[in-house]
Amino acid sequence: MKLLILLLVPLLSLVGLWAFAAGLTGGAGMRLLSINDLATNFAQPAEAVNIALQDERLASVEFLVTGQGADIMAERRGRTDRAVQAFRSSAASLRDLTPEMRTQLNALNVKLDQLADVRKEVDGTLVAPLDVIDGYSQIADASFRMYDAMILVPDMALYQQARAVTMLGEAKEVLSRERAVVAIVLARGRVEARERESFTGMVATRRLLFSQALSHLDGNLRGPYGKLAGSPVYEEFLKAEDVIKGQAAVNGLPASAATWPIDAQNLWNAVERAQAKTNQGIVNRVTPTAVGMLVKIGVAGGVGLVAVIASILLSLRFRKRLVRELAALRDAATELAEVRLAGLIKRLRTNTAPPTSAEMAPLEVKANTSEVADIVRAFNDVQSTAIEAAVDQARLRHGVSQVFVNLARRNQSLLHRQLLQLDSMERATEAPEVLADLFKLDHLTTRMRRHAESLIILSDQAPGRGWRNPVPILDVLRAAVAEVEEYERVEIMQPPSVALLGSAVTDVAHLMAELIENATLFSPPQTRVDVRSSVTPHGLVVEVEDRGLGLPRTELDELNDRLTTAPEFDLAQSDRLGLFVVARLAARHGIKVALVPSPYGGLTAMVALPASLLADQPALAGR
Repeated sequence: MKLLILLLVPLLSLVGLWAFAAGLTGGAGMRLLSINDLATNFAQPAEAVNIALQDERLASVEFLVTGQGADIMAERRGRTDRAVQAFRSSAASLRDLTPEMRTQLNALNVKLDQLADVRKEVDGTLVAPLDVIDGYSQIADASFRMYDAMILVPDMALYQQARAVTMLGEAKEVLSRERAVVAIVLARGRVEARERESFTGMVATRRLLFSQALSHLDGNLRGPYGKLAGSPVYEEFLKAEDVIKGQAAVNGLPASAATWPIDAQNLWNAVERAQAKTNQGIVNRVTPTAVGMLVKIGVAGGVGLVAVIASILLSLRFRKRLVRELAALRDAATELAEVRLAGLIKRLRTNTAPPTSAEMAPLEVKANTSEVADIVRAFNDVQSTAIEAAVDQARLRHGVSQVFVNLARRNQSLLHRQLLQLDSMERATEAPEVLADLFKLDHLTTRMRRHAESLIILSDQAPGRGWRNPVPILDVLRAAVAEVEEYERVEIMQPPSVALLGSAVTDVAHLMAELIENATLFSPPQTRVDVRSSVTPHGLVVEVEDRGLGLPRTELDELNDRLTTAPEFDLAQSDRLGLFVVARLAARHGIKVALVPSPYGGLTAMVALPASLLADQPALAGR
């Protein structure tokens, strides 16, 4: 699972990056395709409104300055109203407008609502013609701001071309305003200061927009306007512009002024033709660009998707292989630690022969990953080192055990001879003081013999002493008490009339001696230690009860666990030598030993002798 999570982090990041890139590029392509819909249902109706307003503005100005053409103005107003209605109906059906486009559309609708006020001023004939031109111009400016918001072309080159086409549309709008000023000048026969100032600004704006737009257009889109810029029609209109903003203000209108309306109309017609060709050219470029972009995202996205899927499959395959190898390594290492090494160590406790080839067989794990193979080799090196250390430790432990046994056997032999000598001396003397000293020396020697036998027992050897016939349990308990230093504090309650098999007498006496001595050592000197015994359906239970301070529950549980499991003797815990001796003797004969709290505050050692250690009939003791 950890490997899977580790692999999922880069994989999910890769999938997220692919989705982000595909969505970003695909969204750009879809926006390009949506431009055609905007051009048909939004831009073209708005352009129709602009054209109608431009015609209505010219007719309104001519009506104001001449007082004629009311029917023409009314017809132009009707055409404008129809264009506005069609535009608003088409715009209302669009749902995917950006917030900026929606804001500019609302601003345009506000300006269109003000058209009625402009018309009322015209009908009243009390408004200045330039103010009428400005009223219509505000509506046109709002429409061009909407065009700017509508240019959402993600391709930079195409965006520059579309922006240049919009600038040409603004230049055409300024040309329409110039035509209206020309109509004012011709009607009055002179150029007044206000008309000259306004016309001069219009000329500068139109020429700037025209030149900037041509500089941004590429060869194909610049073609119609390039021809127009070098045509006689354009040259004649430029001359008319220069005259109106220059000498006509001082010298009056020249004779050629009569042709200005015709020159302006000819230029207007040429500009409309060039604009139509340029608009169609920019629209024709949108679809191929969008399709090309979608093809690119399709190819790139498809390749990216294949790469993502391949990465996922390879990662999962790598994970599966690595998990399989690690699982095999884990099983092999577990089998080595819990079975092979454990069995070898258990065998070395009793048999220090060199390990066999099966015990030293290296781990066999099929690993194609170099790191896992390195770990397998490291485990094999660890196994070899561990086996060598276990063998050396077993040999050392066996050597120490043999030293203990040899020393204990020698001491046991000397102490046995010493006991025989003391027995002879006790029989030969009658002096009470000497006899008491001999008894104390005899008791001390008996305790020394028990300690020597403890070393033999810890070395997994038999003490050497034994009885052929069953021995009454009372004699066994008395023998155990005789091996305790403070034997006078021990009181043996009358035991039942049962006998213990001769083969278990020495070990049981030694076991009881260790428990009784432990009770005397860990209880106050003035207290006594009681030894009680009773027969049970499963054998005989002997209780050794002291009146000490007791032990905490945790420590008591630890001691009982050691008495039950009979752990291997640890040289670092020599202060509890008797505990290991009792555990070894109990395990040897199937005896159960447990320490429980005593009602007097101390401890009670309960020894359960199985029925298999008891004789059928009581018998006298015999060596």
